[in-house]
Amino acid sequence: MAISDLLQEAPGFYRTPTQRPSLIEAQAWCERLATTHYENFHVASFFLPKTLRKHFFSVYAFCRTSDDLGDEVGSTEIATRLLDAWRAMLHQCFEHPEDSRHPVFVALRPTIVECDLPSQPFDDLITAFERDQTYTHHASLSTLEEYSRYSANPVGRLVLLVSGYRDGKLMQLSDEICTGLQLANFYQDVTEDWEKGRRYLPQDAMLRFGVTEEQIASRTFDDRYRAMMKFLVDDARARLTLGERIVEFVDRDLAATLSLFAKGGHAILDAIVAQDYNTLRSRPVVTKGAKARLLVGAMTGKLKAMFLPRRQGTR
Repeated sequence: MAISDLLQEAPGFYRTPTQRPSLIEAQAWCERLATTHYENFHVASFFLPKTLRKHFFSVYAFCRTSDDLGDEVGSTEIATRLLDAWRAMLHQCFEHPEDSRHPVFVALRPTIVECDLPSQPFDDLITAFERDQTYTHHASLSTLEEYSRYSANPVGRLVLLVSGYRDGKLMQLSDEICTGLQLANFYQDVTEDWEKGRRYLPQDAMLRFGVTEEQIASRTFDDRYRAMMKFLVDDARARLTLGERIVEFVDRDLAATLSLFAKGGHAILDAIVAQDYNTLRSRPVVTKGAKARLLVGAMTGKLKAMFLPRRQGTR
């Protein structure tokens, strides 16, 4: 069986077509996925440099498809097989791109070449989704950091690489934003993840504050849980705040996008605080007013990028 035919068990939308699409068709497929599958990315993409949007669409399509193959196909066994196949198709895209038939990899190849992208960030993302199949309860903040190194940080690094930035210091600042945002999402979704058999609250923090798994299962909120969540929220916020320094070193158009991501993480944490840290009662949500303020701030940054001299950064 050819590598491109290995996604036979994937949901129909993600299966490899029988005929290789043209580059225009593949790019349109990726743009459609990016602009309809996840509203926040659609909004954020507006603030990206227009000349780079096709590259961001192809990168996003890879990330989104990887996530869905690992999370929305049913059994762990099937997900593992599909992710193995997806990794083989990724390597084919780097080594024998003429044989790629899936629209993601047809569109991704010019992005890889034009932006000089390494395979490692893509490989790391697949590794994260593979680990999600078996490693569902985290022992410590350190294991969550390690998880984020594979699940979130590669995305930020790819954004920088596509934008032409390769400085290691910027990569580290990006990692702080991505890890902080990943943790914020985990702390927002405690009950939803628990119902899926996953616990992203770190065991070491639970032990430190005397929180038990029985509390999560029964949704019993008390002072111990409040103290733990405050500790975790403060930790995630510190990461976001540290990472936000990146806007000082990149072009204003990219800075507006990165700032929007960081502020989105802060907004999630603010929503948790507004519920008195009770993430067991209901899922904290970012209000429409808060979202509007985020967009106004990002729009201001975009306008500055259009009318003020471009900031020089380290690329």
